Amino acid sequence: MAKILVTGGAGYIGSHTRYFLERQGHSVIVLDNLSRGYSESVPPAILRQLDLNETKKVTELLLAEQIEAVIHFAAYISVGESTTHPELYFTNNVSSSLSLFNAMLAAGVNKLVFSSTAAAYGIPARDPITEDQPCAPINPYGESKVMVEKMLEWLDKYRNFRGIRLRYFNACGAEPQAGLGERHDPETHLIPLILKAVQTGKPVTLFGDDYPTPDGTCIRDYIHVSDLAEAHIFAVEHLLNGGPSDVFNVGTGTGQSVKQVLAAVERVTGKPAPHTIGPRREGDPPSLVADSTKLQTKLGWKPKRAEIDRIVADAWAFAERKNEVA
Repeated sequence: MAKILVTGGAGYIGSHTRYFLERQGHSVIVLDNLSRGYSESVPPAILRQLDLNETKKVTELLLAEQIEAVIHFAAYISVGESTTHPELYFTNNVSSSLSLFNAMLAAGVNKLVFSSTAAAYGIPARDPITEDQPCAPINPYGESKVMVEKMLEWLDKYRNFRGIRLRYFNACGAEPQAGLGERHDPETHLIPLILKAVQTGKPVTLFGDDYPTPDGTCIRDYIHVSDLAEAHIFAVEHLLNGGPSDVFNVGTGTGQSVKQVLAAVERVTGKPAPHTIGPRREGDPPSLVADSTKLQTKLGWKPKRAEIDRIVADAWAFAERKNEVA
């Protein structure tokens, strides 16, 4: 078992990964500046409120805690925001990552799992998407992730800095028993938005119903956040066991359309999901589905919670719990 630093560990995917790392027996320290994370998602004893751009303090933390590997989530994630304020994304996602890498090099820590994205591919030439397809991002968010991926490739070549890049698809679901789920502000993800419409009666807008798909709505690969968290554990243990740098897609390999997700919400909740149809969003590909064969073959990971009704049920349990607390 290892001592692992999780950056952005007070956020959605980071908090779930911290939870599963501890269940696996690893010791975890969470670094988060809490600009978009929630302190209550992390046990206070392991939370270090710190900004990644404070390179010297990050170096001191790595040394003091005897960190052996890092899982790096800390980033801004809104595609829309990245198009209105691209400079925020290059400062926060790229510059902060470089500061972290400098701190790791200074502290002698050379193992990192990086939270990348399917947005790296842009509009893919074929679907399902394999890792050998070219990176051609169509927004600053995707570009910021690709820039960090390129840094990791060069650091691997010249500095013996080993990194696993996980390009994942549509994270969703929750671990309601652990009090963990989606809490983005503002919320931009489909499932919590539909669930909120069920709770409030205020219609959610679905963007576009004239795509070249069977029902006219976009198709995405929805992966349960707990399956995604476990993929990070497979990746970090691969590095800790001496494995080389690599890049992997993380998804179920099955696409669900927006209307199929809407139907799943109505099945799970037993209530209608009020909605309206809006225009397409610029740059939305008709279909994004992962081919995760490489990850399953090389690291032995497999999704355990891939059914859309299971994903929605866990998200609904968390939404109802959050509503009760509010």
